[in-house]
Amino acid sequence: MCSSRTLLALAISALLPLGAAQACGPEFPYRLLSDRAGALGELPEGNFAFEIARLGQSVPGLGQAGKATLEPYWDEDNQRYIDSRVGVEQEQLGAEQFALVSRLRTLTDARQAEAAGATLPAELRLYVAGAVAFAQHDMALASDYFRRVLALPATERAKRSTWAAYSLGRALAVQAVSAPDTVLDDTAALQRQRELRQQARQAFQQARAMSAAGLDDPLELGVASLGEEARVALDEGDWATAIRLYASQSKQGSSTGYSSLRQLTWQLSQMSDEELRPLLGHLEIQQLLLAQLFSRLDAYESQGKQGQRILRLLQGATIEPQVADRLAALSYQQGDYASARRFVEQAGDGGLAWWLRAKLALQAGDKSAATDAYAQAAKAFPVEEDWGWRRTESWDYETLKPRCRVEGEMAILALERGDYLEAFEQLYRSGDIYWQDAAQVAERVLSTDELKGFVDAQVAAAPPLQPDQVQYLWERPMATRIRELLGRRLLREGRYAEAVPYFFSAELQQAARQYGEAREQAEEAWTAVGRAEGYYQAARLARAQGMELLGYEMSPDEAWAGGSYGIYGNELAKPVQAGGLLTAAEAQLQNANAAKPNRRYHYRWVAADLANQAADLLPPSSQAFAAVLCKASGWINYRDLAGAQGYYQRYVKQGPYVEWAANFGFDCQEPDFAGARQRLWEERERNVRQALRPFKFWLPLGLLALLASGIYWQRRRRALAIVDKTAEETRHE
Repeated sequence: MCSSRTLLALAISALLPLGAAQACGPEFPYRLLSDRAGALGELPEGNFAFEIARLGQSVPGLGQAGKATLEPYWDEDNQRYIDSRVGVEQEQLGAEQFALVSRLRTLTDARQAEAAGATLPAELRLYVAGAVAFAQHDMALASDYFRRVLALPATERAKRSTWAAYSLGRALAVQAVSAPDTVLDDTAALQRQRELRQQARQAFQQARAMSAAGLDDPLELGVASLGEEARVALDEGDWATAIRLYASQSKQGSSTGYSSLRQLTWQLSQMSDEELRPLLGHLEIQQLLLAQLFSRLDAYESQGKQGQRILRLLQGATIEPQVADRLAALSYQQGDYASARRFVEQAGDGGLAWWLRAKLALQAGDKSAATDAYAQAAKAFPVEEDWGWRRTESWDYETLKPRCRVEGEMAILALERGDYLEAFEQLYRSGDIYWQDAAQVAERVLSTDELKGFVDAQVAAAPPLQPDQVQYLWERPMATRIRELLGRRLLREGRYAEAVPYFFSAELQQAARQYGEAREQAEEAWTAVGRAEGYYQAARLARAQGMELLGYEMSPDEAWAGGSYGIYGNELAKPVQAGGLLTAAEAQLQNANAAKPNRRYHYRWVAADLANQAADLLPPSSQAFAAVLCKASGWINYRDLAGAQGYYQRYVKQGPYVEWAANFGFDCQEPDFAGARQRLWEERERNVRQALRPFKFWLPLGLLALLASGIYWQRRRRALAIVDKTAEETRHE
């Protein structure tokens, strides 16, 4: 028996797979058409990185941050900075100079380091001496050495100009918060701090200017100086400048700028109302707080009491026009529609303002005004504007490009109006983002000719792959996706020759051609067995390559995912019901264009039915009859047991004994059509014999009578011909 502890362990271990199943699994793209009213009513959250990029300016000439960008505050001992610096020095200097510089850095006396480095170029000798003083926390001496580097002629400090300016700024910033060498009164101490901080900021600005001018900056200190200057500005209480500098650092690609602004939002949120209200007069602080709230950064805080408090303070402050649209958006997201209307009136003609006007118009029931506002929003949002990747409340994922989202919402209204082609085009322009919605409209709502007209006019075939190029399912360009969707629809509707050019690869084109030829043979062959062979060849292709040739991009086959997941198939396999924004006319079209049968992997049933039609044309006693029914049964076994059993029962009632019938549906031979033809002729001969058997005694007499009659009439015709000829000759005489 198990002890209670053992039983508990077993119980816990039994639950572990369930936990893993919850945590892992496929992810699905967000679909606008799954909840149309919800899509129109929701205003998605923004993106903090995008929002803060609006606060800063790029520094002309300053490159984007790369792997060398410093993040000195992530590790207290600055090991990352040291490792980067050592690597650069090893690369810049010869082996002898690198060894000397490395040894000098181990000294504790800056002047000793300067003397010991007499053989080094002046910029290296002075900079290393300053670095030794900096490491010994003698910031005044370090500053003096860095200034001496900068005082050298430009041609003599090509390698250490940005290093010296950046390090000078850091040394001065430390001096500003350290105790002075002499006793000062409060006023003098404050004046000293202001002067040192101002000098530090100038040094950081000089480092950026040097980097932008093209001086050597392998450690990307020009980018790092933005964050350093921002920290000095923050020490002075200059929040606006600090925010702009951190935002510029983030805009240059540095994650330090991003993380620093996140830290500032936290600091601001911890202030009391009395402390925060005066700061809200600064546009940059309004923008930063709204960026945090609008992007739902740290949602557990921004959506909680703290976020509500800050939102109320912002709503009560004097708001700058530049942020009115964001504040209106936040008010809308909170369900405060009166405030949303008030603030959107103060907003300009940006995309977000028009998007909000459209949603507020829908809420008021004015769809005409909403349509106009949506059109203005689509024009106002730049095509390239990207708010990044988000999770929806249903845990689907969405790449939020505002213009695409706006056009997607416009498509919902276009579907309701019956402008189906317009709706499809709006969804199709989103590319990957709302492809599932576009595909649903393409194969369930548009007519085949409408879709074909669009593709022929606007979608050229994608260029062929290079010989060594591999293209995975999810990498297919949109042109290939929509063209193959059309090709499959044409094949399903029997427009075989038209379908072939829309398939991308030569292999699929050949398969589509073979499928069409087989279907035409099934209809036009002279013999029954020939038609049966056509049905079976089409059935084999439908089963082997049904997803690629006949599958629905969406429900029920999910060709977009290679048929791997049935989430949308489960959702849409049942008849579509009108309701809400889905009209009866659209529902009728969707149901009319549904798969037949409307079951996942519907082409299996298509294949099985084609094989069954082949059986209709074959002699029931033939091996081919049993084989095609065996194939049909196996193709739908485990998915439609009743259907599979129906084919087996037909074989039992009509077919011949075959050795492999014991495992019917699984161990099937290929049909022998030549044998079926032979069997058909044998059966015809046997049927004739059986039909004539009752007349076997009278048949020879009848044949003799017919022969005699034939001889008699032949002779009579000859005699008559002689008489006619004689009469003719007499008349001429």
